[in-house]
Amino acid sequence: MTKFLTMQISNWIKEGSVDFGFVNSNVSELNTIPLQEDEMVAVMPVNHPLASSTVVSLEELLKDPYILFEGVIHEPLMIFKQYDFEPDTQYRVYDPYAIMSMIEHGLGISSLPKLLLHKCPYNIVTKSISPSIIRTITCAYKDKRVLPIASRYFIDLIIERYREI
Repeated sequence: MTKFLTMQISNWIKEGSVDFGFVNSNVSELNTIPLQEDEMVAVMPVNHPLASSTVVSLEELLKDPYILFEGVIHEPLMIFKQYDFEPDTQYRVYDPYAIMSMIEHGLGISSLPKLLLHKCPYNIVTKSISPSIIRTITCAYKDKRVLPIASRYFIDLIIERYREI
């Protein structure tokens, strides 16, 4: 989730519009429970020159038109900025499945969450990125003591399930 969406969900929780939400990182003024780390992977067409590589470097992602997953994930842009890299962003797309279709048709490459690609219906290739880009999915809430009982039980269930994993 982008910083914008994470902020929007955080604000909904703070103002009481929702009891809890799932965000990509810790947010101030809220309690958070880290649930799972998710690796961002390079995504490219099957005939791409890097498709035979084991790992793709961050610099190699700069050589092709980049399709930015806009409005949902901000970790790739943060790491590009950290290394003072600027991807050749040709498209800004809000739908990850549209991105996968665009990649399948050779319009560029991208980096997407590995969890999203678990049962990918597209003929594309994914590769680990070096250095790795990791996002942490968290459950955020304001004050568990004042939540409705169903929300408290749901959060407890989440905590219990993730301890088992």
